[in-house]
Amino acid sequence: MSVKIAGELQSGNVIIVENSPVVVLKAQYNKSGRNAAVVKVRAKNLMTNRISELIFKADEKLEGVMLERKECTYSYYSAPNHVFVDADFNEYEIDEESLSDITKFLTSDMTDVCEVTFYEGRSISVVLPKTIIREVEYTEPVARGDTSGKITKAAILKETKHELQVSAFVEIGDKIEIDTETGEFKRRCT
Repeated sequence: MSVKIAGELQSGNVIIVENSPVVVLKAQYNKSGRNAAVVKVRAKNLMTNRISELIFKADEKLEGVMLERKECTYSYYSAPNHVFVDADFNEYEIDEESLSDITKFLTSDMTDVCEVTFYEGRSISVVLPKTIIREVEYTEPVARGDTSGKITKAAILKETKHELQVSAFVEIGDKIEIDTETGEFKRRCT
């Protein structure tokens, strides 16, 4: 067991809430006006698989759980689970809810190494590398003449059909680097 500060929680962390382990699916730090900073957490109870919204004071101490982690690669989707494979070709199924919003970056030809987290032998969450490279399937041509600053346009990723904002110079077929934590375009790859 370890101690976690609520303000430092990230996706994939496991903490004890009401004597049950919960995995953090999403954590959002929030500070407004004169009120104390809080952390809003979307979490999944590992015993009941129930998802709930929790709110903690940012400086609140929580009991953490040490977990086993393995490097795996994404293999395929078999409804309602995504299958990951480790170096020894062991397969691990993870349900779509546990993956939260990273499914928009998972592709069948993916070679990126992910970190799969296990609790009592069950795979519970996946963390993608900080950045990934994906190909643009479609984007509109840039409108000429607008020089008002940072110009962006919508682009659709090949295979996943996920839409995100990219710089105006990105074209169909370009490979782009994406920050997996924010889901934002970083740069065009050459």
